[in-house]
Amino acid sequence: MKKILIIQGNPVSPSYNGAIAEAYRKGAVQAGADVRMITLNELAFNMNLEGGYRNKLPLEPDLLEAQEAIKWAEHLVWVFPIWWGGPPALLKGFVDRIFMPGYAFKYQKENPSPISCSKAVPPA
Repeated sequence: MKKILIIQGNPVSPSYNGAIAEAYRKGAVQAGADVRMITLNELAFNMNLEGGYRNKLPLEPDLLEAQEAIKWAEHLVWVFPIWWGGPPALLKGFVDRIFMPGYAFKYQKENPSPISCSKAVPPA
């Protein structure tokens, strides 16, 4: 059974993106997948990466749960609108806060490319 996580990043509810995410969820469940969904506008977290990577804020409980859901998933589905040529601030803040060094990637001094995803947290 495929493990799918849908991340719905539209800060507006209800929305067309919400309908797309729900239609995808229904289709995936009907196809036999194990599906979880994160609706970002329902989470409580500070979107600002205050202090950057040097002075990391502790993650709120909703972000810790989201990290666990991402580790659980075999397939991620991102659903969000494009505003001013990019994702909404809510989605950008989520990505900034959750995909931190040690979780999503690891700096390696000996690597010519300073960021390596190969040594990131392995899937659960």
